Amino acid sequence: MKAGDDMDCLFCRIASGELPSDKLYEDDSFIIILDAFPSSLGHALIIPKKHVDDIFELDEEEGAAMFKLVARYAKKIKNALNCDGLNVLQNSGAAAGQTVFHFHMHIIPRYVEDNVNIGWKVSKPGGDSIQHFIKKLR
Repeated sequence: MKAGDDMDCLFCRIASGELPSDKLYEDDSFIIILDAFPSSLGHALIIPKKHVDDIFELDEEEGAAMFKLVARYAKKIKNALNCDGLNVLQNSGAAAGQTVFHFHMHIIPRYVEDNVNIGWKVSKPGGDSIQHFIKKLR
């Protein structure tokens, strides 16, 4: 599917130019915009123009090209804002917090004493579950 093919998709509509956005970058395959509901100043979204719902549909070549952009724009954002760090975040599936079902990645500038809360509770799998998991992956 190319940009704009899924006109029910918010990000397809942005990528096709139907909806406005604060664009930082655009090429034939990707668009980088400022998040409309940012966690901090400079919170950006890197969005492939080709519609894929989540990482499970993303092919490796698109993923590699996208991560090159993530690395390039993370540096640009850090230099522009002099932030203390940043989060690169991707949610796939509703259980992981995905709310727009068009694959995208977040770059979120962070500061030592900001109020951005990205975290989880640490858990320790018990018994043979780790070895069972490793065997399933091989």
